Amino acid sequence: MPEQRDALRRLDATPGPGTDAAAWATEHREEIRALVARHGALLVRGLKLDGHDHAAAVVRGIIGEGMAEREGFAPREEFGPGLYSSSHWPADQPMCMHHELSYAAEAPRLMVFACVTPPAVGGVTAVADARAVLGDLPDDLVERFERHGWVLTRHYNPFVGIGWEDAFGAKNPDEVERYCADHGIEVRWDAEGGLRTRQSRPAVIADPESGERCWFNQIAFLNEWTMAPEVREFLTAEFGPDGLPFNTFYGDGSPLDSATVDLINAVYEKHTVREPWQRGDLLVIDNVRMAHSREPYRGDREIVVGLGEPFRP
Repeated sequence: MPEQRDALRRLDATPGPGTDAAAWATEHREEIRALVARHGALLVRGLKLDGHDHAAAVVRGIIGEGMAEREGFAPREEFGPGLYSSSHWPADQPMCMHHELSYAAEAPRLMVFACVTPPAVGGVTAVADARAVLGDLPDDLVERFERHGWVLTRHYNPFVGIGWEDAFGAKNPDEVERYCADHGIEVRWDAEGGLRTRQSRPAVIADPESGERCWFNQIAFLNEWTMAPEVREFLTAEFGPDGLPFNTFYGDGSPLDSATVDLINAVYEKHTVREPWQRGDLLVIDNVRMAHSREPYRGDREIVVGLGEPFRP
């Protein structure tokens, strides 16, 4: 299993004759996790994955006990505890750089992506170093977010995104309200039965292992100015400026302007590393040290995602 010195740290997997990919992943789990701890992200190439169930078994061999997703913002298929399809997000729209569940009280430290079917064009899951991004953002902007944090507002409704029942794994409003009370989320029900929430989270956190400061949030991705203009205009006309499915603000409640959101996305782009998917690839990332994105694509794209090592930012 020789190590290659690419822009994205890579391992070429060489399972012995008759060795199953899931057994190989379990056998090399500690080596894989040690390389991710050292470098932030690791691409394992050369495994043979035979469908979703097999890919899920490979991912489970690396993450161990999975973490259930709560407060998701797009539908997924579930393949087992902590094992999911990638988010069902429009193929022609990017999922900009973000840290998974960084708006939640509990987030995964470890993520594994397994490529069952690579897209014909595009669809890269790119990564960016959160420490480098933090270092290149303007000091006054970082200081403001570090002092006040950031705010996420959401509007769960039957027409766009994921419903509150699926997002919270709940069957009735009382369960949602208990969850939100336990996780620092403000709740308001509208006249149509839609759920509106507001939560404040830190924008910069210390790496749980090294103590290094990392830019850890979804401020730019979930902001209205990152939406395609026609999408933003339609949703605003349909639900009003305060009824968007999601939006982000400074921690004091002030809105972000488009120039600030563009600046954050430009700094992410400066530090983005891309590697096109190949069938059987595993991408293993430290969700604190690395942001990730999903670029637009054409053709089928099947990725199994594992969430592991939950922690409280």
